[in-house]
Amino acid sequence: MPLFSSQRRAALAIAAGLLMGLTANAQSATTVKFQTSSGDFVVEVYPDKAPKTVENFLQYVKEKQYDGTVFHRVMDGFMVQGGGFTADMKEKQTRAPIPLEAKNGLKNDRGTIAMARTSNPNSATAQFFINVVNNDGLNAPQPDGYGYAVFGKVVSGMEVIDKIRSTPTGNKGMFQNVPLTPIVINSAVLAK
Repeated sequence: MPLFSSQRRAALAIAAGLLMGLTANAQSATTVKFQTSSGDFVVEVYPDKAPKTVENFLQYVKEKQYDGTVFHRVMDGFMVQGGGFTADMKEKQTRAPIPLEAKNGLKNDRGTIAMARTSNPNSATAQFFINVVNNDGLNAPQPDGYGYAVFGKVVSGMEVIDKIRSTPTGNKGMFQNVPLTPIVINSAVLAK
């Protein structure tokens, strides 16, 4: 009598294939590691859901756009925003804006990263924000028919984001909710 029946061998082969597929997917996920003056965190991005947004974000990472920028807008109970200004609140130059990809099924839930934009839905460039709570009001469609494009999630270091969210803030020139002690992004690099 054979050690395994042909049905059992087939089931084991299918299970092994599924496991290999899951492992390959986990290994192929693209992540970006942020090293900040408050600690490190890692973001996983979802190019299958927001391809233009992820491509834009990763290009800025490769160009070192985020290195030396700060989290310039911090609102506990809402989000932390960065990627566009230096510690002296000088805005960094960016490439052209990208089209809004907010209707991709991803929600502005705690720990997700989304693109910041102006009232023009197609105005996102380099700035991003990380939701520190579930922000259902930012999901598409909003009353104006738009939303904010989520393109990834913090997969490691959410305690750093929570530390950033609770930092004391104030006004700096025309800017509000600016951390009183700059929270610098020392580097943002592709982790895999």
